[in-house]
Amino acid sequence: MAPGRQRGGPPQPSGELRTARKSSPRAVMARMGFEDAELAIALTQQLDLSREVLAAVAAAASPDLALATLARIAAVDRALLPALRSDELLRRRLCAVLGASAALGDHLARHSGDWRLLGSDAGTDALPAFGQPQDADSLRLAHRRGLLAIAARDLTDEIRLEDVAERLADLAAAAIEAALKQARALLPDDAPNVRFAVIGMGKCGARELNYSSDVDVIFVAEAVSGTDEREAVRTATRLAESVIRLCSSVTAEGAIFPIDANLRPEGKAGPLVRTLASHEAYYRRWAHTWEYQALLKASPLAGDADLGRRYMELVTPMIWAAAARPNFVADVQAMRRRVVKSLPRTEADREVKLGPGGLRDIEFAVQLLQLVHGRGDDHVHQAATLPALAALARGGYVGRVDAVTLGAAYRFLRSVEHRLQLQRLRRTHVIPTEPFTLRWLARSLGFRDGPALETERQRHAREVRRLHEKLFYRPLLSAVARLPADEFRLPAQGESEEAVRLSQQSAIARLSALGFADPASAFGHLQALTRGVSRTAALQRVLLPVMLESFADAADPDAGLLAYRRVSDALGRTPWYLRLLRDEGGGGPPVAGGTAERLARLLATSPYVADLLTRAPEAVRLLAGGEELRPRTREELETGLLAGVRRRDELGQSWQATVGVARAARRLELFRVACADLLGTLDVTQVGTALSDAAEAALSAAYEVAVRTVETERGCGPGGLPMRLAIIAMGRLGGREVGYGSDADVLFVHEPYAPNRQPTPADSIAAGAAHDVAETMRRLLAVPGPDPPLVLDAGLRPEGKHGPLTRSLASYTAYYAHWSLGWEAQALLRGRPIVGDHGVGLQFEAIADPIRYPTSLSGEAVAEVIRLRGRMERERVPRGVDRTLHLKLGPGGLTDVEWAAQLLQLRYGAQVDSMRTSATLPVLAAAAAAGLLSQEEEKVLRGAWTATVHARNAVVLTTGRASDVLPSSGRPLMAVSRVLGYGEDGEALLAEHRERGRRARDVATEVFRRVGE
Repeated sequence: MAPGRQRGGPPQPSGELRTARKSSPRAVMARMGFEDAELAIALTQQLDLSREVLAAVAAAASPDLALATLARIAAVDRALLPALRSDELLRRRLCAVLGASAALGDHLARHSGDWRLLGSDAGTDALPAFGQPQDADSLRLAHRRGLLAIAARDLTDEIRLEDVAERLADLAAAAIEAALKQARALLPDDAPNVRFAVIGMGKCGARELNYSSDVDVIFVAEAVSGTDEREAVRTATRLAESVIRLCSSVTAEGAIFPIDANLRPEGKAGPLVRTLASHEAYYRRWAHTWEYQALLKASPLAGDADLGRRYMELVTPMIWAAAARPNFVADVQAMRRRVVKSLPRTEADREVKLGPGGLRDIEFAVQLLQLVHGRGDDHVHQAATLPALAALARGGYVGRVDAVTLGAAYRFLRSVEHRLQLQRLRRTHVIPTEPFTLRWLARSLGFRDGPALETERQRHAREVRRLHEKLFYRPLLSAVARLPADEFRLPAQGESEEAVRLSQQSAIARLSALGFADPASAFGHLQALTRGVSRTAALQRVLLPVMLESFADAADPDAGLLAYRRVSDALGRTPWYLRLLRDEGGGGPPVAGGTAERLARLLATSPYVADLLTRAPEAVRLLAGGEELRPRTREELETGLLAGVRRRDELGQSWQATVGVARAARRLELFRVACADLLGTLDVTQVGTALSDAAEAALSAAYEVAVRTVETERGCGPGGLPMRLAIIAMGRLGGREVGYGSDADVLFVHEPYAPNRQPTPADSIAAGAAHDVAETMRRLLAVPGPDPPLVLDAGLRPEGKHGPLTRSLASYTAYYAHWSLGWEAQALLRGRPIVGDHGVGLQFEAIADPIRYPTSLSGEAVAEVIRLRGRMERERVPRGVDRTLHLKLGPGGLTDVEWAAQLLQLRYGAQVDSMRTSATLPVLAAAAAAGLLSQEEEKVLRGAWTATVHARNAVVLTTGRASDVLPSSGRPLMAVSRVLGYGEDGEALLAEHRERGRRARDVATEVFRRVGE
């Protein structure tokens, strides 16, 4: 059925005829679709048309053209009109042809008897035989009659688009075969015998030809035994030239079609005919990428069938090896861009063939997918576009919905192209702008008018362009094209035991060569993932060859493949999962490769990431890139979490489940940040900020839940607790420098509060309520779950573990005034209110500021800090550990840099406002700006801190556990080295770390000396 038939097509005249008595004849004709109603009336009366014949004329694309041409034919053939009245099939076919094609109408007017080819007696499949035409005109007439028969069946929806294209190609092949016979007859009697074959290329070779198209060919010849090859080639060249002339030249009956031999080796500059050996030499040494793409549609067309078969046997392996050429995918992509760029701007949007969203977008995408994946899958070795698209969909290389969408668009656009060319049998692919011509085109396709056709065409163009960009620039294509030609192959269904054994041995050997430590186990995972004939297995067979290369490029391929299997098993037949890996490349941040490659690299690099993902496999969506890998701010995270807390009663959740949601959100954010970190889109400070935001949002939700829990337990209702509570972040959380293995260091501070204007509660009552809230937070966050723990550590509180969990503002004031130690003032430098009552948090800061930013700092206080640093290094670095590799306490480690910054704050914070910050790097920058550090000293300390934090994070990511020691050898060192950008040169990492630490310790020691003076 033509694309627009379902929309009702042009108005049918039968109802109009029934109302003829109520309307004027002119109005009736106008409503039936005639533009020149007066002429239509005159011709109808002149021909004495029956109602049925007039209805068939009015249903044509151009009723005026159909009626006028019908009158011309009837004037010379009196048998036509009676035949039309009695033969309904003839009536439909002839009127459809006359209204759609002026060129075929002219033919019928010149050769009036040819209308009989369209009658019921001709059947539905009849095509005129060429026989043995005696001259060029008879050849042209036979071809034109074939076109007429195909067009009639096409326009009346008796055959599908695919059948139309195949019959047109077969007709062209028959014409060339007939021309070749004539060409042989023209040879002199003494011409040497030669084997000669015509290879169809382009649409003719793929049997998807248009009504008016060049026929692309390649000529191949071979001398028979005892014949000089040069003489044979000269004879074959004469044959080729005669065939081109017989088909392309114009006679009284016009031309058949132009024959284009420019796809031959060297194009116009090369010889018209080559031997099989000459073709082989050229394609093996000199052919360009586009020539292999062109050969994708090659097939024997005419001449010596055995020679044509041998030609295909020669070029077919080269076609399917072409994708391994350097820059193959990029070359094909660039060629398509050049075509679009070359189009005139005034026509590009109306070009159904070459324009954006046109046929070439579909064809290039399909061909590129075929060439890339066809190296390992014979099922996609199809010449025609629609069968190739279907095979790609069956193999999992194209989504089923995408394939259906592209197939529908291809059929629509090809139908538009056919109708455009049928009108004058001329090569054109441009949608007309004239209203009359556009209306004719619309009606020929079954649409009511031009605007309806344009709406549908633009819809298809948008979908084609979208899918073209998605498929044609899919990162997976370049990755597959890079695979070695001998990439592993899993045993196929139905293979013999020996074949299975050999393919298994080959695959295990390949896995071993890729670096898998246990290739037999890896092969078992591959078998489990790809076994069977399901679409899931098919998609895995598409993905895994590429992913294996990415696994192999990372530190632990075996662990990566195992984690991938677990994720795949967990997601099972989830429809979006494997489609995501196949299709998504990812915009936004400059992340290398596609989703599948990223996933493989991350799983084989980071047990931390693998553990997070196997606990929540749906998080793989984040790897599509773009905005998904941008860390969420605390505000973004908190908004959703607190809304969930407040919906608890509506959802019927327990408080523990509500906190579980908050912890799951943090887990998802940890996964997002870790992936972005490993993929290189976040720097060290951004990682710290993002992890801090995730922790703060989770604490905020836990605080809200804890308050409501205690309110419920105490029966006091919302807002009824006798105190206000604030949580003060300390340590790395306070500095917004959280690492993957960091605890949440906090202080709890409360202030007695009398709700509902009640008398001020006793301090003990307020303290009890505050303790309950703090303890409930710790308990809720400590419940075992699938997410990494967020340990609330209140060990920096006054009196440490022996002191109360929370104190009032008055208690903190008294403690810091009389009993606090020097290290506590230093610890308060990181203090920052993050959750709870804002006013209480500000009051705490006012208490802390005089302690952490004193107006003077004694030499003894500085000496105590220096002594404490030395004692920590001696006592806390584990025995047997290389001190130079301890990231926290070793030379130039975090303690050296951070304590140097904190001593500067203790000494100068009261005078330099910009140094009153909880983060390390801003303190160093402020100190340098104030002249307290030289620019070089600041650079050394900043570099050491940044590199050490990066290394500390890398250790967690690559081992799955927190550690302050940089690995010194083996796979752990290799893994960290890769993450930190040293590749496999772990020794260079260690040497640079030690040298950087030495310089940083020297600077830190000098800072301690200056501050202590």
